[in-house]
Amino acid sequence: MVIRDVAPADRDAWFRLWAGYNAFYEADVAPHISERTWQRMLDATVPLFGRIAEVEGRVAGFSLCVLHEGTWVVAPLCYLEDLYVDPACRGQGVGRRLIEDLIALARSRGWSRLYWHTRENNPARKLYDEFVAADDFVRYRLATGSE
Repeated sequence: MVIRDVAPADRDAWFRLWAGYNAFYEADVAPHISERTWQRMLDATVPLFGRIAEVEGRVAGFSLCVLHEGTWVVAPLCYLEDLYVDPACRGQGVGRRLIEDLIALARSRGWSRLYWHTRENNPARKLYDEFVAADDFVRYRLATGSE
């Protein structure tokens, strides 16, 4: 298994997995937003970045993160916004390797924290709980009308 930065050649595979991820969350992300996300992942000047898990040369999963400043720390924080593994590749350690990759990047690049959230009933919580216990924060989301 290889974990690496997303590359232009990954476009079709990433969009296939992105569609599966959005179906899992019953989300309807407009095509122009998905395209903009893809373009931002390829732009080194944007704090959004993507990582790809390859198994035997096939894209098997991805992580999407946002690196940002924080008010309680000096070093940047890494928000793991999206993590998805192709259903045909689950149970092979792909999700674990994607998280371990981000932990290694955080340590080598001096980030202060890696964090994420998920739905309470997400089966992937079994994996997440192996890394760290969920905290007691509650998320609030207020749509402002902007995409």
